[in-house]
Amino acid sequence: MLNINNVLISEDLIEECFCCDSTQCAGMCCVEGDIGAPLAPDEIADLEDNYPVFQQYMTQEGIATVEALGTFDYDMEGEFVTPLCDDEACVYVYYEDNIAKCAIEKAFLKGEIEFRKPISCHLYPIRVKKLPDFDALNYHRWRICEEACKNGKSLKIPVYRFLKEALIRKYGDAWFDTLETAVKRDYNL
Repeated sequence: MLNINNVLISEDLIEECFCCDSTQCAGMCCVEGDIGAPLAPDEIADLEDNYPVFQQYMTQEGIATVEALGTFDYDMEGEFVTPLCDDEACVYVYYEDNIAKCAIEKAFLKGEIEFRKPISCHLYPIRVKKLPDFDALNYHRWRICEEACKNGKSLKIPVYRFLKEALIRKYGDAWFDTLETAVKRDYNL
């Protein structure tokens, strides 16, 4: 395990490979599961403020769920999460060529909003565990990502490198550079 500025990085993020190919999994990480994606408290305002913009890309079922429940929900521990449609798909999903995609990210990529999507979604398959003095980054294994693991292995892309942009978004360029230096030093990658 590496400790980079009070962020503990599981060795799996360095030693395991991953490269998502949504044509293989159809974006099922946005559809399957028993709770929505974790949300940081400061993301609630981003969802509420930008909802009128990205709503146009959502499914009718997603819109109806947001109108009934709001832009966020709570998990069993009282933490903020994205709402789900009928305990399945994230309300912010839309479908393109039978692949589940994020309506929030679509609006971002079109330059309509500045909020890309929840950081937990951007970081997936990394899960962040907030502890009193640091964050712990762990690799979440899920059967629907088997093809991403195979793809990453064939391309030799470690999890943390696949998620470079998301990690920089969360912790900054200098932090990521320190991580890269530590990985090269300690793992010869």
